[in-house]
Amino acid sequence: MDIQLKRGLLDILILASLYKVDSYGYKIVKDVSLHISITESTLYPILKRLELNGCVEVYTKEYNGRLRKYYKITHLGIKKINDFKEEWKEVIKVYKYIEGETHE
Repeated sequence: MDIQLKRGLLDILILASLYKVDSYGYKIVKDVSLHISITESTLYPILKRLELNGCVEVYTKEYNGRLRKYYKITHLGIKKINDFKEEWKEVIKVYKYIEGETHE
Protein backbone atom coordinates (compact mmCIF):
# COMPACT_ATOMS: atom_id res chain seq x y z
CA MET A 1 0.00 0.00 0.00
CA ASP A 2 1.20 3.50 -0.80
CA ILE A 3 2.87 4.99 2.30
CA GLN A 4 0.94 8.28 2.15
CA LEU A 5 -2.38 6.50 1.83
CA LYS A 6 -1.46 4.17 4.69
CA ARG A 7 -0.45 7.12 6.87
CA GLY A 8 -3.82 8.83 6.38
CA LEU A 9 -5.68 5.60 7.01
CA LEU A 10 -3.69 4.94 10.18
CA ASP A 11 -4.71 8.33 11.59
CA ILE A 12 -8.38 7.54 11.02
CA LEU A 13 -8.12 3.96 12.28
CA ILE A 14 -6.44 5.15 15.47
CA LEU A 15 -9.11 7.80 16.00
CA ALA A 16 -11.84 5.22 15.30
CA SER A 17 -10.32 2.87 17.87
CA LEU A 18 -10.71 5.67 20.44
CA TYR A 19 -14.24 6.63 19.41
CA LYS A 20 -16.13 4.52 21.95
CA VAL A 21 -13.55 4.13 24.69
CA ASP A 22 -10.28 5.69 25.78
CA SER A 23 -7.31 3.39 25.29
CA TYR A 24 -3.56 2.95 25.69
CA GLY A 25 -0.80 2.21 23.20
CA TYR A 26 -0.58 -1.58 23.29
CA LYS A 27 -4.37 -1.96 23.06
CA ILE A 28 -4.57 0.50 20.17
CA VAL A 29 -1.91 -1.48 18.27
CA LYS A 30 -3.90 -4.69 18.90
CA ASP A 31 -7.16 -3.12 17.71
CA VAL A 32 -5.75 -1.41 14.62
CA SER A 33 -3.61 -4.43 13.64
CA LEU A 34 -6.82 -6.32 12.92
CA HIS A 35 -7.23 -4.04 9.89
CA ILE A 36 -3.75 -2.86 8.87
CA SER A 37 -0.26 -3.67 10.11
CA ILE A 38 1.15 -1.26 12.67
CA THR A 39 3.85 -1.39 15.33
CA GLU A 40 4.19 0.56 18.55
CA SER A 41 7.13 2.44 17.03
CA THR A 42 4.77 3.63 14.28
CA LEU A 43 1.87 4.32 16.64
CA TYR A 44 3.46 6.72 19.11
CA PRO A 45 4.58 9.39 16.61
CA ILE A 46 1.06 9.31 15.12
CA LEU A 47 -0.51 9.70 18.57
CA LYS A 48 1.84 12.61 19.31
CA ARG A 49 0.88 14.30 16.03
CA LEU A 50 -2.83 13.71 16.71
CA GLU A 51 -2.34 15.22 20.16
CA LEU A 52 -0.53 18.27 18.77
CA ASN A 53 -3.34 18.71 16.21
CA GLY A 54 -5.96 18.61 18.97
CA CYS A 55 -7.53 15.32 17.85
CA VAL A 56 -6.66 13.40 21.02
CA GLU A 57 -6.05 14.25 24.64
CA VAL A 58 -3.64 12.35 26.87
CA TYR A 59 -3.98 11.53 30.54
CA THR A 60 -2.41 9.05 32.93
CA LYS A 61 -4.15 6.56 35.17
CA GLU A 62 -2.76 4.01 37.60
CA TYR A 63 -2.93 0.39 36.48
CA ASN A 64 -1.35 -2.44 38.54
CA GLY A 65 0.74 0.05 40.50
CA ARG A 66 2.09 1.83 37.40
CA LEU A 67 0.99 4.93 35.58
CA ARG A 68 -0.41 4.14 32.15
CA LYS A 69 -0.87 6.78 29.44
CA TYR A 70 -4.39 6.83 27.99
CA TYR A 71 -5.63 8.55 24.85
CA LYS A 72 -9.06 10.11 24.44
CA ILE A 73 -10.59 11.36 21.19
CA THR A 74 -11.66 15.02 21.14
CA HIS A 75 -14.44 16.77 19.25
CA LEU A 76 -11.84 17.71 16.63
CA GLY A 77 -10.87 14.04 16.29
CA ILE A 78 -14.53 13.09 15.80
CA LYS A 79 -14.82 15.82 13.17
CA LYS A 80 -11.77 14.37 11.40
CA ILE A 81 -13.48 10.95 11.25
CA ASN A 82 -16.69 12.48 9.89
CA ASP A 83 -14.77 14.50 7.30
CA PHE A 84 -12.94 11.34 6.25
CA LYS A 85 -16.23 9.45 5.79
CA GLU A 86 -17.56 12.22 3.53
CA GLU A 87 -14.35 12.39 1.49
CA TRP A 88 -14.22 8.62 1.20
CA LYS A 89 -17.56 8.63 -0.65
CA GLU A 90 -15.78 10.46 -3.49
CA VAL A 91 -12.90 7.99 -3.41
CA ILE A 92 -15.38 5.11 -3.72
CA LYS A 93 -16.93 6.77 -6.80
CA VAL A 94 -13.49 7.09 -8.40
CA TYR A 95 -12.64 3.49 -7.52
CA LYS A 96 -15.89 2.22 -9.05
CA TYR A 97 -15.19 4.19 -12.22
CA ILE A 98 -11.64 2.83 -12.47
CA GLU A 99 -12.80 -0.71 -11.71
CA GLY A 100 -15.54 -0.48 -14.36
CA GLU A 101 -13.26 0.96 -17.03
CA THR A 102 -10.42 -1.50 -16.46
CA HIS A 103 -12.41 -4.66 -15.74
CA GLU A 104 -11.99 -7.20 -18.52
